[in-house]
Amino acid sequence: MALILLPEFVLPARTAMIFAPFVLPLCAHVAWTDLSAMRISNKAVLALAAVFLLLGPFIYPLDTYGWRVLTLACVLVAGVVANAAGLMGAGDAKFIAAASPFLEPADLRGLLILFCAVLLAAFATHRLARATPLRHLVPQWQSWTQENKFPMGFPLGATLAAYLLLAIFV
Repeated sequence: MALILLPEFVLPARTAMIFAPFVLPLCAHVAWTDLSAMRISNKAVLALAAVFLLLGPFIYPLDTYGWRVLTLACVLVAGVVANAAGLMGAGDAKFIAAASPFLEPADLRGLLILFCAVLLAAFATHRLARATPLRHLVPQWQSWTQENKFPMGFPLGATLAAYLLLAIFV
């Protein structure tokens, strides 16, 4: 019997299946553009928020939907403050805010564990690829030359994608 050290999430599989076709491509786009250009576009963030704003009323009761929209606004304000303090990039702050309404509040602890694992894997993968001939597959990526910066859109997008996929398949 295999021991699986994955957190258990309460996000219903049905909900994750509704969001996934729209959210997963946006997560991939955010990861790719942050790796290649060291930026997360406002269009991608707005598209992610729009997915929730448009589909959310059909998935959640109105009061739950309202609280999740309020969560988006509060996380955005916190992200702006964190960005102003130099703690994170503006694109990262906006992406986290746009992703926040997709998350079940009860899943926060497990999501943080998932994020830590994804962040470590993403950092190791990026640094390994940067130090090997794999770097030559996409030599124009700006993330290769940024010594003191790391493209956080890579693990942030991967975490949201993994969260939805784990809800669907585990």
